[in-house]
Amino acid sequence: MDTPISFGTDGWRATLDEFTSPRVQIVGQAVADYLREVEDRAGETVAVSYDARETSRGFAEDLCRVLAANGFDVLIPERDTPTPILAWTLVNRDLAGGLMITASHNPPEYNGVKFIPSDGAPALPEVTDEIMARLAEPDPLPESEHGRVSEEDFVSPYADHAFDLVDADFEDLSVVYDAMHGSGRGVTDELLEEAGASVECLRCERDPEFGGSSPEPSEENLQELVAAVEDGDADIGIANDGDADRIAVVTPERGFLDENLFFAALYEYLLEADSGSAIRTVSTTFLIDRIAEKHGEEVHETPVGFKWVAQAIADHDALVGGEESGGFTIRGHIREKDGVLMALLAAAIAAERPFDDRVDDLLAEFGEIHQNKISLDCPDDEKERVLADLEAELPDEVAGHDVADVVTKDGFKILLDDGSWLLVRPSGTEPAMRIYAEGESDDRVRDLLDAGTELVEPLI
Repeated sequence: MDTPISFGTDGWRATLDEFTSPRVQIVGQAVADYLREVEDRAGETVAVSYDARETSRGFAEDLCRVLAANGFDVLIPERDTPTPILAWTLVNRDLAGGLMITASHNPPEYNGVKFIPSDGAPALPEVTDEIMARLAEPDPLPESEHGRVSEEDFVSPYADHAFDLVDADFEDLSVVYDAMHGSGRGVTDELLEEAGASVECLRCERDPEFGGSSPEPSEENLQELVAAVEDGDADIGIANDGDADRIAVVTPERGFLDENLFFAALYEYLLEADSGSAIRTVSTTFLIDRIAEKHGEEVHETPVGFKWVAQAIADHDALVGGEESGGFTIRGHIREKDGVLMALLAAAIAAERPFDDRVDDLLAEFGEIHQNKISLDCPDDEKERVLADLEAELPDEVAGHDVADVVTKDGFKILLDDGSWLLVRPSGTEPAMRIYAEGESDDRVRDLLDAGTELVEPLI
């Protein structure tokens, strides 16, 4: 029996034995009914896009047919396109909404679909709940009332906007770009070249199998990029995930750069020319808070998930928002994580002065920051019980330091009197409990993770 269609942290994803054409059409009908009944946008134009997976174009065409049969005009790009470019297109053209076929960084045997509202920000639960409540077989209008499906270029208008946002003069900059065979290829690299950078490309050919691995820009998966930067004369290495909504950065001295350190460098760079608060998730570094305090700015903390970051950006008119998994956006852009725009900003930061020098100065001024995380297997139907049991077992001391406070925005974030912290929360995408820790050294982080494991494992 197929697992029920369910919109989780970032849409519905499943393996291809369950993610099938008939079920994708059911989602398309639900979105058509939602736009007509809740948003009152019947007969308007929507957009459908897709990533580089073998099946993605076909599933996107399924959605186009269902939406057109419900009276909507539909735009679809000429080729697979990054998720953030779809989101920006919705806002730029005042479209009714959009659907993206992607499983992002999941292995090639997966695919997925997510709905993006007209404001370009991730759909909040009240939206996806309304869509799931309308899941039904396609119910077409009479053929005379069908909309039209048109192919268009989504990338060129987006590129003009990106260059308006980023002071992109990279004439003397050398970049190695790793597309991981995803939808950033021919987009991120070409924008960097257009800005004057010398770009060496890795994995910039379309491969629906992603070279036999997952298009996840983790340190383990980017060793070829690390070697290319460290062994060559590149100023920076940049990678995107499968649908190019996230970024990873490699520097000549550090190799793979912790995403928290990229966030810190990004925020400091933006504050040189502007002012504003920062939005970060509970799992993201306190280094952001230290930078904000220096500049008289605020930091607003959210649960994990970019939809919460996006909502907080709107509430606080924030300068930047991000999360430790590599998703970021800035004021003046869409409230959706964008690895393409971040690639331009990373290059701009490196063009101003070496990335390693900037990070060295940040750590010298604000103190060393180290972070890591682990996962413990936990069935989805046990997560709520584990959290309830954990609440009753919360200690007064963790890894030799007193508990100063406990934050409950997303699981339990235990703040300690030495400035370190331990976070336990349920994964939104896997049957697992996540344990995160931040401290002044790798040894301190290991001690915290060991203490977290000892605390949580007996409860599972």
